[in-house]
Amino acid sequence: MAVLVALGAFVMTLAGGWSAHRVTDRRHLVLGLAGGLMLGVAGLELLPESLEAVGTELYGVPVALLLFVTGFLLAHLVERLLAHRPRHLDSSRAGGTPVAAHGAAENHGRTPEVGLTAAAAMVGHSAMDGVAVGAAFQVGGGMGAAVAVAVIAHDFADGFNTYTLAHTYGNARRRALAMLWADAVAPVVGAASTLFLTIPEPLLGGYLGLFGGALLYLAAAEILPEAHHAHPARSTLVCTVTGVLFIWLVVGAAH
Repeated sequence: MAVLVALGAFVMTLAGGWSAHRVTDRRHLVLGLAGGLMLGVAGLELLPESLEAVGTELYGVPVALLLFVTGFLLAHLVERLLAHRPRHLDSSRAGGTPVAAHGAAENHGRTPEVGLTAAAAMVGHSAMDGVAVGAAFQVGGGMGAAVAVAVIAHDFADGFNTYTLAHTYGNARRRALAMLWADAVAPVVGAASTLFLTIPEPLLGGYLGLFGGALLYLAAAEILPEAHHAHPARSTLVCTVTGVLFIWLVVGAAH
């Protein structure tokens, strides 16, 4: 089941890359929904499950909460290390070239290797998404379904960013597409790896807490600001709230 779900992430990643190649005006709605789904999974499913699985404390604080915060900080650290890349790209095009958002000037003098390195980081992140899906299904079907929804939803943004990072830094379309395909295959490989091992419950709970913190950062600092920047419309906010409510329904039905 985890591998079948990862195939959904494979398709969504390719859809994101296709959208990056042919930018549409409705992308903000998809990102708004994806951000809501990710926020709902992190706060309503991953964190409670981690707290239940990891019952120990460290200096008066539950280890699950410490790992949740650590995951948030690790995602922030990775984002800062890659801060030299264009943070967000506006959906409009000028002369066929993506334009940097937030009023930032278009970056010049970037080498193709920088774009490939940043795209490779996205591929590694997607592989860990697949591991999270497989680990969640080891907990139970309800947990697996909730994590799968969040991973599949935000893989649209992953595919969009992977293609954009590689292409914006001067790599040929062929290389950008190669990185996109690698990013699409990565969650399938990650999910398949969990078929050959069973993760102990405390370790599994800790990993889900760590992943939940990273997921929260991606939703709050990357996906939602990008969704609302170019199109601060009520419809985008409605999509975000709808995503959170949908995860609430999934969690409630599973329990």
